[in-house]
Amino acid sequence: MSSPEPDLDTGAARPALSPTVERAGRETPVSGPRPAPGSRPALGLALLGSELVTLFRRWRTWAMLAALALIPILIGMAIRLAGPAGPGRGPAFLDQIAGNGLFVGVTALVVATPLFLPLTVSVVAGDTIAGEASLGTLRYLVIAPAGRIRLLVVKYLVAAAFCVAAALTVVVVGTLVGWALFPIGPVTLLSGGQISVGEGLLRFLAIGGFVAVSMLGLSAIGLFASTLTVVPVGAMAATAILAVTAQIVGAIPQLEWLHPFLFTDRWFDFADLLRSPPSWESFADNALLQGAYAVVFGGLAAWRFATRDILS
Repeated sequence: MSSPEPDLDTGAARPALSPTVERAGRETPVSGPRPAPGSRPALGLALLGSELVTLFRRWRTWAMLAALALIPILIGMAIRLAGPAGPGRGPAFLDQIAGNGLFVGVTALVVATPLFLPLTVSVVAGDTIAGEASLGTLRYLVIAPAGRIRLLVVKYLVAAAFCVAAALTVVVVGTLVGWALFPIGPVTLLSGGQISVGEGLLRFLAIGGFVAVSMLGLSAIGLFASTLTVVPVGAMAATAILAVTAQIVGAIPQLEWLHPFLFTDRWFDFADLLRSPPSWESFADNALLQGAYAVVFGGLAAWRFATRDILS
């Protein structure tokens, strides 16, 4: 009978989800009663909960979130020690921080979105399937009654949960840093009007949600890349390189016809949420674009995973 495989991130043993017996050098699952149709949603929820716990108990996950939290801390400390930035210098909203600390979070998102957020999302998404294969635990998850497609959906939802956690980490830490280091007051919008602190906080949370949605297309690409290999580092690197490449293509005017089809095209449209009234059309267009990538690359991942021989 197979022994549990260790989780390299935590050191804890990950139990096999179904017993197996060895026959002629191969492991064959012991047949058992099939789950009732009504119990399958419960199995999916149980698997989702298990995967979320696995993700957020890993030191690697918390190290990446800590690295993202360091961005608003460094921005706030730099402005506090060196003085306010001149108008038009540095990333967007940087010159607003000294007058209103609430802008630390949104400035940190501007800094993190091109590289740091895609890098951490690539690590999580690229590890979804390839990481299990490299540890030798993928065959146990496939044998489980949840099935391959449900496992794939759960893995994507876990990657999406990390996208939300990563974006909110930057916004929340930035808000706390700004509150501690700078004066706090009504938020001046791009259209010239002002809103209260409470409404400003809600706008910044919405911007965090916008950025989290922006990473969903990249997560689907990483999931697909993860089904193509048993080496998680390869899937992570391919996903991160593709994110950088898409942004480079998006900066070339001669390829303007291609820009609307890039998953990075609307990453910075969250500024429309700081207008009066806020433009939710940009949020919807971004969600539609990321949803299209999720459908296409999620479908490719499902096709690849459903037809793949699981040997590890």
